[in-house]
Parts: sequence; structure tokens; C-alpha cells
Amino acid sequence: MARLSRPRKGSLQYWPRSRARKFLPRVNWKTISVKDKNNLLGFITYKAAMATALVKDLTDKSMTQNKLIHIPVTILEVPSMKLLSIRFYNHGVVVKDIIVSSDKELKKKLKLPKSPQKIEAPISYEDVRAVVYSLANSTAIKKTPDISEVAISADNKFEFLKSLIGKEITIKDFANSPLVDTRGLTTGYGFTGAVRRFGITLKQHKSEKGRRRPGSLAPWHPARVTFRTPMAGQYGFFTRITNNLKLIHSGTIAEKDINREQGFKNYGKIKTSYILLGGSVQGPVKRQILITPSFRPTKKQIRKKYEFQGILA
Repeated sequence: MARLSRPRKGSLQYWPRSRARKFLPRVNWKTISVKDKNNLLGFITYKAAMATALVKDLTDKSMTQNKLIHIPVTILEVPSMKLLSIRFYNHGVVVKDIIVSSDKELKKKLKLPKSPQKIEAPISYEDVRAVVYSLANSTAIKKTPDISEVAISADNKFEFLKSLIGKEITIKDFANSPLVDTRGLTTGYGFTGAVRRFGITLKQHKSEKGRRRPGSLAPWHPARVTFRTPMAGQYGFFTRITNNLKLIHSGTIAEKDINREQGFKNYGKIKTSYILLGGSVQGPVKRQILITPSFRPTKKQIRKKYEFQGILA
């Protein structure tokens, strides 16, 4: 029998493979830019379910052009958000953070100032960003809001954020982009072995010191175990980005009710707005997902060319 030989599995790009510290990751906003003005570049959503959508394919030169096709979609509930604070940056450092909200939901999670702060810009600053929180109590899954920092696209960012104080921010205020990136955490599986974590092959059944472990941890010299050695440890609950997902449809439950009669499995019924993305999104249901405009849409140009007509079923 031939000897098993193949390239190793498990990307070495991510290290260390440890549990993420927070659900909503940080974003390098300098890489994201859109043409539209007076819009947010990020929005907090919640994964509801996956489904199959029946759409009409209007993609130019497609083999199924003008035909009805079924495509896999992920349903994300998009409750409204509110502005928590206005954050000023200078040379990459926060120079001032003005808290503009004092809702009861936030007092369970943060220590807010007793008296309102003056909304005045510092003498010098380079960038202005918004700290927003989701109105999670309008959904059926949780009451505690999620907080995230998002960038904005506007000529006068400070004046634009002042106009949002006390108002509900809906998905219509999100930047218009045919492709979006989803940032969130994968499903966590806890402590697992090297076979499941890195996909190494089981050793021969008469091997000593275990079948489900690597044959050698490291050479004698250098006398240490390198990070390239597949070993047991945390698997899942990692921060990952899914790039270039096609925005298929967006709407509200009042306009079109897409809920199943018994609700979505392990989620319940969607009560607010929703969006449908083509393909799958990382994480289990109820997971917080931060959507942003695609920062490298040329990576998958074919997805940008897709054109679908509405959701027929």
C-alpha cells in the first residue's frame, strides 16, 4: 500500500488560535471607501437562518438568464441602531469621546455620565467616527444592546453625526453597496484534538503513543515546539471575515413577512428589518454580525455581475 502523503491542513495565517475577546471585531476603516455620502460604513445585524430563495436571474450572458433559479441565502435581522458617542481621532489616537445617549438599556452595560456633555469638537482632529448600539430589545432574541464603532462617509462628519443624535438609524442609512463583507465569530467547539482542529491523518492502528496526534512535535534542534506543529487546543469562536457577499434583498416585516409559521429554528420570528445575502455567513444563529461595504470587490468580480429580480418565494 502506498504511503499517505499530502500537504498539511490548517492555515498558518491565524495565530494564536484562541477564543475571541469580543463578539464584534475591530475594523480597519481606512481600507473601506464608498462614493455615497452621509452614510454609515457599518451596521450591526443578527444571523437568523439560512434559506433557499427563488429569484429571476438577470445576469448578462448567464446560462440561466431570464430563468427562475434557486440560490442559497442567509437571513440577517437588522434592528435599528442609535448613536452612543462621537469619537474624535488625531494621528490614530482618540482625543475626545462625547457621549450623547443615556438610554436605560445602556445603563445595564456601561457607566454613563450623570450630566450631559457639551457637544463641541476639539481644536484639532483628523477623523470622526460613531459609536453606535443596536436596539436589541426590539428583536425576539435578547435585550442587552451590542456596541460597535463604525466609520461614516460624509463631507462634514461632525455635523452629520450631530443630526443623528436621538434618532433611530435604520438599514437605509447604511452605505449603498452591491457587495458586503460580514465580520463575526465562527461557531465555538471548545477544546479539540489535532485531527479535528487541523485535519491531520490518523496514524496506523499499531502506532504507539496515540493515533490522533502528530508523529513528531519537533526536531531536536531548534529545541522547541514551533507554532507550525498541529496540536490540540481551542477550535472555533474565531474572528473571521467573509468577503464579497451579494446583497440579494432588503426590507421590513411590515412590507413583506418572510417568517415561517413556527418561526426560524433556534431563533424565533423576525420583528424588524432584514437583509438577504447570497451564500453563507459564519457563526450560529443569534450571532452578532457586523456588515461593511466590500473593501476589495475586485477579488470576486463574478459576484459583482450577478443581477437577481426580487424574491419570488
